[in-house]
Amino acid sequence: MLNIGDAAPDFPLPSKEGGPRTLRACLAEGPVLLYFYPADFTRVCTAQACMLRDVQPTLTATSVRIIGVSPQGDESHGAFIARYGLPFTLVADTDREVARLYGVSALFGLLTRRATFLIDKDGTVVDRAVADLSLGSHQDLVRRAISRFTGERTSST
Repeated sequence: MLNIGDAAPDFPLPSKEGGPRTLRACLAEGPVLLYFYPADFTRVCTAQACMLRDVQPTLTATSVRIIGVSPQGDESHGAFIARYGLPFTLVADTDREVARLYGVSALFGLLTRRATFLIDKDGTVVDRAVADLSLGSHQDLVRRAISRFTGERTSST
């Protein structure tokens, strides 16, 4: 699993604007909160997505973008986004390749662990949380992200 200080591997992102984008292209615009989750519509995954939806305006104000990754396909992601009003990108990692790149595969690569990585503009992992069945450490990471980038913006003005 990636650690703080590691370089975040690049991967393609779905794009409604025509053609895939990449994580690297998003990082050029600001830091990314990249979260991996096991499945759309499950209890803890839904709670996590809704928690991130609710804090998204604050993260956006600090220039942090949210990207979610799970093994479900685009159709499932589309329904999940529509049902819960999710304002961020979900990546369909159907072959679990992105999960392998980040070291969040479990049970012989058949499952994706719940892990959140905060990636700075230079592509470095600056924080992470791993907790498969609870959201507390992921919520703490979001609070640290807000504090980190609010503090950096304040100190540079």
